[in-house]
Amino acid sequence: MTSKKILILGAAGRDFHNFNVVFRGKAEYNVVGFTATQIPGIANRRYPSELAGSLYPAGIPIFEENDLEHLIQEHEIDAVVLSYSDISHQNVMHLASRVVATGADFWLLSSQRTQIKASVPVISVCAVRTGCGKSPVGRFVASELRLQGCKPVVVRHPMPYGDLTTQTVQRFGTIEDMDKHQCTIEEREEYEPHLREGTVVFAGVDYGRILWQAEKEADVILWDGGNNDTPFYASDLEIVVVDPLRPGHELSYYPGEVNLRRADVVVVNKVDTAAPHDVETVRRNIRAANPRARIVETACRVAVSEPELIKGRRVLVVEDGPTLTHGEMPYGAGVVAARQCGAAELVDPRPFAVGSIRWTYEHFPHLTSLLPAMGYSDMQRHELEETINRVPCDLVLVATPIDLGHLIKLNKPSLRVTYEVEDLTHPGLAEILREFARSRAGVGA
Repeated sequence: MTSKKILILGAAGRDFHNFNVVFRGKAEYNVVGFTATQIPGIANRRYPSELAGSLYPAGIPIFEENDLEHLIQEHEIDAVVLSYSDISHQNVMHLASRVVATGADFWLLSSQRTQIKASVPVISVCAVRTGCGKSPVGRFVASELRLQGCKPVVVRHPMPYGDLTTQTVQRFGTIEDMDKHQCTIEEREEYEPHLREGTVVFAGVDYGRILWQAEKEADVILWDGGNNDTPFYASDLEIVVVDPLRPGHELSYYPGEVNLRRADVVVVNKVDTAAPHDVETVRRNIRAANPRARIVETACRVAVSEPELIKGRRVLVVEDGPTLTHGEMPYGAGVVAARQCGAAELVDPRPFAVGSIRWTYEHFPHLTSLLPAMGYSDMQRHELEETINRVPCDLVLVATPIDLGHLIKLNKPSLRVTYEVEDLTHPGLAEILREFARSRAGVGA
């Protein structure tokens, strides 16, 4: 039997998972390669043979997505599988058109086909876009589960940007574990808040092996989704976060709309800063797409420890990177805090950007008077540090989930911005989680 030649479009995460679950070890498929987009520095590597399996003794190459048509023709590809997230419906169809025009098929794999079943209850927290506030909602869920006597273990959506073999299964129990695993800024932003609350975090590349390890420690697994991807594990409670600051995006991005239509609970976040008519637009779209979902509302409360230090100052705002880039948000919590606290000026860092930080501004022209905290590699972290230190300002306002001052050397004063969700609906998310804990035998007190 001739095997079907497959090319997987990816971004170092969902693509590897889809391969592991759907294609690995199956002779009827020959995965010729992966492509890379969204994340710098992923292309021109290989998915190692240790992870790819016996059918791929030399591993699997990772190409640039820009070479898509050439790759399809050169390798006589039969089917191209879209395996990354937070992409507009329009761009999905542009990719599909490029593929189909070459004569290959274009595949989307279903959630059920790519999910793994756990032996313990699973709650997933996902979103319809990057930057909806999924991470603080996830922290809220973990905290509430602990209050109910549960032992949650977080399994985080993959961010394997280093040595894939050593990143197969990663366990983080302490802050020091992030140093041991040489975590990027993006990884630290997601892991550190959980670790400071005493919650163990797993991540890596092979989520079957990760699940086997996590099940040994958890009575509830909390799937912490990335981008707007669907859960890798079959969930007993699917929580999906939407953003009324971007009304309509819940119906126009892939696979965010999949999450919306599957959700058991939809969290409308940021209602404290969104326009009421935009909140109602989002609620109306939720009811039309998924009338069975329970809808709750949360505020995203922004706080700074010393707001008087901001008033009247020229401020450089450093925001969460993926929210601004993949999520296409023009601002984040740092800009909100600067405005609320009376900053005299938000200094534009673009003239002072260096290296890949300058590249980021060129590729995301909607970013102006703020700096995305890009840190996918040591080199990029150094470039972020140099950019910050070149900007003429009175204060650096750091609105990332971690304190950048511990990772990079700043030559000017800095102040952190924090943001957490507040349950506004009664009954709300807390009550739903209490119901879940009570309904699951052996979960909680």
